Amino acid sequence: MARAWQALRLLLAMLAALVAITNEGRKKTFLKVEEIPMTEPYVEDTIQFLISYFNQENKDAYNFRVIRILNIKRLISDHMEYHMNIEMRRTTCQKSETKNCKFQEGKLYKQIKCFFSVFVIPWFGKYKILSRNCTDA
Repeated sequence: MARAWQALRLLLAMLAALVAITNEGRKKTFLKVEEIPMTEPYVEDTIQFLISYFNQENKDAYNFRVIRILNIKRLISDHMEYHMNIEMRRTTCQKSETKNCKFQEGKLYKQIKCFFSVFVIPWFGKYKILSRNCTDA
């Protein structure tokens, strides 16, 4: 009976070690991290996704529009991640409007800087916001 318990404990220890080794291999390792220009493939589509998502989720009555891309980093592993710093400004268009949006002036003027981290598999059209942080500019 004691041998059976020892064999069971040894089997459980081996199973625990195997699980630990397997999970260690799943840690995200990026093969390449680089700063890229706005002209790179998939960047424009990703920014369009970001702005659309931001305007839908934002509680502001008006849409925002990009005024400047400060920097973009691309991280590559089995997918891509973009880390983007963007300046945006409030427009005259409310949520249901998207065409011919001029920037707000006067009391409703608002400019923000945002950092976005986006999971991207562009060849499948898959985008997911991993993090977002916006502050007044």
